[in-house]
Amino acid sequence: MKSPARPRASTARQSLEFFKGFLKNPREVGSVIPSSRFLTRRTLECGGIAQARVIVELGPGTGVLTRHALERMRPDAKLVAIEISSDFVEVLRKELPDPRLYIHHGSATEIEAALAKVGESKADLVMSGIPFSTLEHGVGFATLQAAKRVLGPDGRFVAYQFRSKVKDLGEPVFGARPETHSGFWNVPPMKIYVWRQREALA
Repeated sequence: MKSPARPRASTARQSLEFFKGFLKNPREVGSVIPSSRFLTRRTLECGGIAQARVIVELGPGTGVLTRHALERMRPDAKLVAIEISSDFVEVLRKELPDPRLYIHHGSATEIEAALAKVGESKADLVMSGIPFSTLEHGVGFATLQAAKRVLGPDGRFVAYQFRSKVKDLGEPVFGARPETHSGFWNVPPMKIYVWRQREALA
């Protein structure tokens, strides 16, 4: 009877840490509560998590999406989580001691450096929950450019967002309109944007 209580306690702790992180850095966190399990499941489905070998997560926060990704990943896959908040980095390292998870403390623009640290240069999936609508324009644009550079053939960039700013920034970077999926089941509602790397890469 004790095991069901652990997820609830963990969820409550994550929500508290997430709220504290929002109060410290509202522009970077973008929400007062973590994403719902429905949103995380749909995001991972859109990203093709089960087939991906190298995965990058931008702005994992307290690790809600990270935890679900680890549950669905291949045994030989790598997940590189890039987090700018030192408080969230501490939570991730404490709560998710999975050998497939590599945590990079830094900016979302540092995707290439984070991958190089784990011996990789390309990713099959880059997923992001960072709020592009509140980021400085240059930072958001640079993040998307870095994501495109590291995506391998048919790689996917998936972003779940409150607002459509990422669509405006991403269309010129990826050269196409994204697939769009509604997340009305999340509170507050979000949309999931998906771009695929279609060009042949050397």
